[in-house]
Amino acid sequence: MQVIPRPLTSLEAVEKSRESPDSGSDLPFTWHVGALSVMEHVTQDPDVSATLVYHVERPVYSEADIEDRLLHRKERTPKTVKQRLTEQLHCSSERVRSIVFSFLPILTWLPSYPVREYLFGDLVSGLSTGVMQLPQGLAYAMLAAVPPVYGLYSSFYPVLLYTFFGTSRHISIGTFAVISLMIGGVSVREAPDEMFYTQALNGTNVSMVLDVEARDARRVQLAVALTCLVGIIQLFLGLLRFGFVAIYLTEPLVRGFTTAAAVHVFISQLKYLLGIKTTRFSGPLSAIYSLIAVLKDITSTNVTTLIVGLVCIVFLYGVKDLNDRFKKKLPVPIPGEIIVVIVSTGISYGIQLSENYNVDVVGNIPTGLLPPSVPDFSVLPNLITDSIAIAIVGFSMGISLAKIFALKHGYSVDGNQELIALGICNLTSSFFHTFVVTCSMSRSLVQESTGGKTQIAGLLASLVVLLVVVAIGFVFQPLPQTVLAAIIMVNLVGMFKQLRDIPALWRTSKIELAIWVVAFIASVLLGLDYGLLVAIGFAIITVIYRTQSPKSIILGQIPDTGMYYDIEEYEEATECTGIKIFHTNTSIYFANSDLYVSALKEKTGVDPTVLLAAQKSRRKKEKKQREKEKETQEQSTPQKVKAVVKLDMDMGVTHEVVGMEEEQQKNGHVVEAESDSEETQTFLGPLSSIHSIILDFTPVNFIDCVGAKAVKSVAKEYAEVDVQIFIAGCSRSLMETLRTLNFFGGAVTPERVFPSVHDAVLHCQHRVALPTPAQ
Repeated sequence: MQVIPRPLTSLEAVEKSRESPDSGSDLPFTWHVGALSVMEHVTQDPDVSATLVYHVERPVYSEADIEDRLLHRKERTPKTVKQRLTEQLHCSSERVRSIVFSFLPILTWLPSYPVREYLFGDLVSGLSTGVMQLPQGLAYAMLAAVPPVYGLYSSFYPVLLYTFFGTSRHISIGTFAVISLMIGGVSVREAPDEMFYTQALNGTNVSMVLDVEARDARRVQLAVALTCLVGIIQLFLGLLRFGFVAIYLTEPLVRGFTTAAAVHVFISQLKYLLGIKTTRFSGPLSAIYSLIAVLKDITSTNVTTLIVGLVCIVFLYGVKDLNDRFKKKLPVPIPGEIIVVIVSTGISYGIQLSENYNVDVVGNIPTGLLPPSVPDFSVLPNLITDSIAIAIVGFSMGISLAKIFALKHGYSVDGNQELIALGICNLTSSFFHTFVVTCSMSRSLVQESTGGKTQIAGLLASLVVLLVVVAIGFVFQPLPQTVLAAIIMVNLVGMFKQLRDIPALWRTSKIELAIWVVAFIASVLLGLDYGLLVAIGFAIITVIYRTQSPKSIILGQIPDTGMYYDIEEYEEATECTGIKIFHTNTSIYFANSDLYVSALKEKTGVDPTVLLAAQKSRRKKEKKQREKEKETQEQSTPQKVKAVVKLDMDMGVTHEVVGMEEEQQKNGHVVEAESDSEETQTFLGPLSSIHSIILDFTPVNFIDCVGAKAVKSVAKEYAEVDVQIFIAGCSRSLMETLRTLNFFGGAVTPERVFPSVHDAVLHCQHRVALPTPAQ
């Protein structure tokens, strides 16, 4: 038992105490509770806060003592299969209510909706978001390689459904550039332009003409089928409570991936900005091929198209900058996108840009909604890999932004319900000719910053889109495609700003920088689908690397405390004589068990293999020395024997003397063996000055059978050189794991496991201080 009264010290206080130690002017006041006494220093200076000091007197406990004396397990009657089924299938009004409310989150807040407080903000936010959603829906449909009207459909149905099933109150569901580009890549790969060229007679000449209508119809079928499959995957994962899959998409990975997607989007819009006709590429190196194709045909740039696009870019960027600078003063952000769409549509219609200047326009936008139809399921086998990637990326984008807004406004979002909501939105909407949707960063920021409080704002935004689709969609038919390209490019500014992450990550974490760079380069070169898989694989490899390259240290005691810190980091930390305390910040399993053992031997400076080899070498050397001495003795012994025998024959007492000589030789042999053993023991001495090694298992969260065998094996090795292994800081769950793995036995027993490092140190010191039986 050892008593060390000390102040209750935070880690920050420990650091500060190195620079400004306490003055020691406090007056202690102590009270006791059982074996625990708490001392409070009452200072004379009112500006100095009182310092609590705890004073604990208790025996040194091993895990065997804890199980036998301190802890007693509660008696639990195991449940039968029938009882478990009854609990799972039990139906009550409260359980039904809970299930319904979790499946339809709108029921939790709509009945208590404060109309006077929230309605005006939701109304303004809904109109602002809806106005922004119109041009983005038209523009992102171009990225998805489908006619623009399908972007409007995708901006209505999913938004309406998310109002009922989503848990976030602020995110704006709808079309998004990254997802649209991934869909476009699949559509172009499965339905390339080459499949739709037909022969056309022009007088006596036969030429190949691209059947645009047939191509677009096929790509719509592919996009709708892909949306249906993505919805099924998201709904299935949500019902199986797989909302945690988003944790594998770390922030550096997502930001590097979305920056690469911005590069793809920007390159894909160059031909629309310049008015150039080029083939759309997909797959690995598609971005490079697209850029080369644009540069080859840059001499055929339509100057009018370029001028219109550049004017729109300058105007939109200026409006975006004004909204950012004066966002606190502006009640509603300036709707630059809808202004550009309306003005450019009017100018295009007035001066006939399409007929007079060959400027490509949006074209036919059918009025009204299309009747529902079943997607073409025959193409699904070719879309499975793409649908998984799109489903995960779409969910990760949505849940990350939803958590940001939930934290800011003080409510919670359910990742599993978000998966279910997105799955329902995509699956149901696919029957109404939409493509995959997710959360849009730009629209979500507008919806939240303009006063939106609930998804009523999203509902109103979808109604704005419905009004355009049903009544005035034809108005946007003269809209130049270069304007939509300008809208997309300006919206990419926020993503390109993520390049600033590189110097920031260089200063903070090289590994996270590597994840960002790999995600960016792989996604740019290999495409968004393969790039995402490579990025996730690399992120997992970095986790393995971190567990295989942990920081291993030797702990030393801070004087007059029970605290232990790195001896290389803190000058106050001193090692206990004959004891090494080994600490590594990782769990122990098959991938790093050998590295753990190697680090243990290196840091402690005690390698049983080396010590045993040295012992063996010494024994050989001593054996040779004894043999040499014996040979020398044997060479001199016969002469003595002969002399004695001759003398005794003369004296008539030969038998007695010879018998005496034999006895002396026999006794000499015994004495020699005893002498050799003593000399060997004196010569070798203890193999190491270290008698105990304590393994600090405080940071060990789990251990597998390979790790347990490695620790047990190394404990046996150390026991052979008289160095005992002790374990400290095991959690209760880790102890259960060790018992399940049959860890205890031989060189490691529960008596050698202690609840804290200080318990283990006191035990080792007491064990060495005890007198041995030989003493």
